[in-house]
Amino acid sequence: MTEKKQKKILLLSVSAGAGHLRAAQAIEAYAGLEQHTVASHLDVMDFVTPAFRKLYTDFYIKLVNKAPALWGYLYHATHDAPRDSSMQRLRRAVERLNTRALMAQIAAFQPDAIICTHFLPAELLSRALRQQQLACPVWVQVTDFDLHRMWVHEQMQGYFAATDEVAFRMRHEGIPAERIHVTGIPIMPAFAQAPGRAQCAQAFGLDPRRTTILLMGGGAGLGSLETVAARLLALPGDFQLIVLAGKNAAALAALQALAGQYPGRLLAQGFTSEVERLMACADLVITKPGGLTTSECLALGLPMIVNSPIPGQEERNADYLLEQGVALKAFDAVTLEYRVRLLLDHPEQLQAMRAKALALGRPRAAIDVLAQVLAPSVTPEPA
Repeated sequence: MTEKKQKKILLLSVSAGAGHLRAAQAIEAYAGLEQHTVASHLDVMDFVTPAFRKLYTDFYIKLVNKAPALWGYLYHATHDAPRDSSMQRLRRAVERLNTRALMAQIAAFQPDAIICTHFLPAELLSRALRQQQLACPVWVQVTDFDLHRMWVHEQMQGYFAATDEVAFRMRHEGIPAERIHVTGIPIMPAFAQAPGRAQCAQAFGLDPRRTTILLMGGGAGLGSLETVAARLLALPGDFQLIVLAGKNAAALAALQALAGQYPGRLLAQGFTSEVERLMACADLVITKPGGLTTSECLALGLPMIVNSPIPGQEERNADYLLEQGVALKAFDAVTLEYRVRLLLDHPEQLQAMRAKALALGRPRAAIDVLAQVLAPSVTPEPA
C-alpha cells in the first residue's frame, strides 16, 4: 500500500498588530494535529530591511495609537482609491521591494500550498505568480469582519471569509464565488475545547458562582487599566473582576496594589498563555474589537462591551458585533459604567447575548480552512 504523501503548508503573516500572527499560529497548531501534514509559519517582516520593517510595522503601531483619525482616513482612502491611482501605484512599488530573501525561504521549504493571513504577502506573491516565479497555490485568510481592497489580488487560489457579508463584499470586488469559503477567523484549538468554568475558577482563586467581568484593555478615553478597574469595582453588585495587563509591568503593579483594597474581588494578571481559561471564568468581556480576540469571545459564548476601536477595520468589527446583538459599545468611561450597570441589573439580557455569541462562534474555523487547502485539487485554476 502506497504511503500518503506528506503535505507542506506555509503560513505567511506580518507583525503589524497581533491578530495576523495569531491567525497563522492557529492554523499552524491545527496543521500539527493533522496526520501527513507539516506547517511552517513565517513573519514576512523577518525578510525585509530594517528600514522597511520600521516603516511598515512601527509606523502603523504609532499611527493607530497616536493618530487614529489619520489611520482611519488612510484606511478609507486606500480602499476607495482607483487601482491605477498614484497612491495605489506608490504602495505597490514600495511593497515590491526586498522580496528576494522571502522568495528564497519559500523555495527552500517547497510548500504544497501557502496561506496568507495578511494582505502584504498576498500582494507580493500575486506578483510572483503572475511572473511565474511561484507554482504552488496561494490562499488568503481575511482576519476581520470587513474587507479592505488591499486584501484582493489576482492569482489567488481562494479566500476565507469571516462571514457571509464579507463573502458578499469579496464577490463585489470581483472574486469568483467558487473561490470564496466562509469559515470564520482561525483561533487556537484551546478555544474549541470549552474549558470548565468551575475548574478554571478554582485554579485562579476565583468563585465560579459569582458574576465575573474580564477587562482586556483600557486607554483612548477609558483611562488606564487601574483607573478603569477602580471605577468598575466601585459599582454596586457582587461581582469579581479579572484584568489582563499583558506585558505592562507598571500597570500590573498598580493593579496588584488595587487588589489589596478589594480582597477577593480583583485578579490582576500579566502576560499569560491561558487566556481561554480566564475567559472560561467570565460572564462579560470588556475589550477592543480586534478580529481575533472577538472571535475567541464568540467561540466561548462571551458577551462583550467593545471600546476604543481603531478607525477602519476595528470600527467595522464593532459594527458587526453590535448588529448581531453580542456586544455593546463604550465611547468613554461614563458610557462603560452605564453599560456594565445595565448588564449587571439585567442578567436576562446578558444571557440572551451569550446565546447569540455561541450561535455566531466558529471555533472550527482553522479546521475548515485546512480541510479546503488540503482537499484534492478540484478548485479552478486562479485567473
